[in-house]
Amino acid sequence: MITTEHSASLVAVTVFGEFTLADYKEFEELVNFKVQFQGQVDLLMDLREMAGFTLDVAWEEIKFSRQHAHDFRRIAVLTEDQWVTWSAWVSQLFVDAEVQVFDDEAEARDWLAETAEAAR
Repeated sequence: MITTEHSASLVAVTVFGEFTLADYKEFEELVNFKVQFQGQVDLLMDLREMAGFTLDVAWEEIKFSRQHAHDFRRIAVLTEDQWVTWSAWVSQLFVDAEVQVFDDEAEARDWLAETAEAAR
């Protein structure tokens, strides 16, 4: 299950339990809408409560990253899991965005706010 939050320049997603393809499609739809009407956005992915993900989500992530290679300014990933941290760094190969991994949400939001203020 996921929850989403968004503002003019930010899309925030929190994953609880298993990250399923239906969840990922919901995330994609929100990003597509934001990018279409507002251009580049920042992304906050809170994966601290994620129990895992399905193989089709991994495949969808690769396709999505390639399609949206230029649509993100910064991507903040919240996690304490080493595997997810490593995966975040690998995904940086597919996008132009700066990618940072955090374990503190306030720090992640502050980092993302830096670009939002600079873009104004």
